[in-house]
Amino acid sequence: MTAPNASLPAPAGASAWVTVDAAAMRDNVAALVRRAAPAEVMAVVKGDAYGHGLLTAARAALAGGAARLGVAQLEEALALRAGGVDAPVLTWIFPPQADLGRALDADVELTVTSRWTLEAVLAAARDRGRAARAQVKVDTGLGRGGVLEDWPETVAALAAAVADGALEVTGTWSHFAWADAPQHPTVRAQQERFVEAVAQLERAGVDPGVRHLANSAATLTNPAAHFDLVRPGLAVYGLSPVPDLGRPADFGLREAMRVTARLTTVKRARAGQGVSYGHEYTTDRDTVLGLVPMGYADGVPRHAGNAGPLLVGGRVHRVAGRVCMDQLVLDLGPDFAGAAGDEVVLLGRGADGEPTAQDWAEAAGTINYEIVTRMGPRLPRVVVGEA
Repeated sequence: MTAPNASLPAPAGASAWVTVDAAAMRDNVAALVRRAAPAEVMAVVKGDAYGHGLLTAARAALAGGAARLGVAQLEEALALRAGGVDAPVLTWIFPPQADLGRALDADVELTVTSRWTLEAVLAAARDRGRAARAQVKVDTGLGRGGVLEDWPETVAALAAAVADGALEVTGTWSHFAWADAPQHPTVRAQQERFVEAVAQLERAGVDPGVRHLANSAATLTNPAAHFDLVRPGLAVYGLSPVPDLGRPADFGLREAMRVTARLTTVKRARAGQGVSYGHEYTTDRDTVLGLVPMGYADGVPRHAGNAGPLLVGGRVHRVAGRVCMDQLVLDLGPDFAGAAGDEVVLLGRGADGEPTAQDWAEAAGTINYEIVTRMGPRLPRVVVGEA
């Protein structure tokens, strides 16, 4: 029996690789656009699009109907512009030393998250001799980025900058602390705080622009938080931000990343053979061991030793022993009839019977976000489904 997607292309000579399905990302965004309507969709492509490739994901998202793109770091936004993406782009993290004039020149919307960031944005506007287009982020309870205790003073400063013609506020936003638990009391409290923060801007004569609060989890589970714009990240890539409430297919999504390798060693071992560093796994019968040329240098979680699932020959096997830097071992069982060169699927689509990012997250005691974003750069990327 072969893996469901064994016909997908592989780089010549590669021992392990990542396949990214651009059509899946496009279709995921289209599904999110339908779910969020009439709110628009900002597809979040930060962190190299959660490991899927910044430009590939950006183009797929726009093809699926995303109205805007969001990235965390300023350099990511500038990379989108350098790659020919001309859609509206928002960024929200930059240090005091950043040259914000480059953002204004590239028509990238910055985020005001504090009084110093407001002053930095206004300084860039003065330097360029033009009004800056920026959004403002209010901390409604996450306790991370955004204006918190000095919101009234910041509103006054924003109003003065708008009145002076130095600033155009294009949006107002915040971020949930517990969106993956829709009934958690902080969710409603943050929504109420957000509505009041917007109202304070309006009372000060500041148009708040597009209002957005919903991440992937809130986009899928909380229509009351959609406002003018939703800001999905994980769901763009076909992963569920609320695995307790539904798998990707339950939300009309499909996984866009598949990680594959080839067995490089297949050998017989006697019962009682210790496997990998520290012999944390010992064979309990005569069996066949298979070596997979991927390890924690490639993004395989070391904490998934004796737990991480891999598909070989139509059967799921668990990592045998510790994950090493460049390789891991599978106990393939005494009846394994395969050979070196056979395909191994580390993660793919659950609907196809393949291990998923969520399976690996549970094996390693983490979240599916981390699994896809940690796939290392030495794994060649193959893009399929591009228009």
